[in-house]
Amino acid sequence: MCLAIPGKLIEKKGDKGLVDLGGVNKEIFLTFIPEVKKGDWVIIHTGFGLNIISEEEANETIAILQEVYGTE
Repeated sequence: MCLAIPGKLIEKKGDKGLVDLGGVNKEIFLTFIPEVKKGDWVIIHTGFGLNIISEEEANETIAILQEVYGTE
């Protein structure tokens, strides 16, 4: 099973970006969301940002993931 997870874009360089995944930074491709800006929340799957989401939606998703997987 694969999950798409939310992350906050903290740096953008061309078609790549650095996202914060709850304290872990990961480089992703922004090919599908070239309009994304630093500070935006994005859904990430297999190293690609798929779409931009609201902070509220990101927080809801994170809370559900924490509940299901029992992590903080």
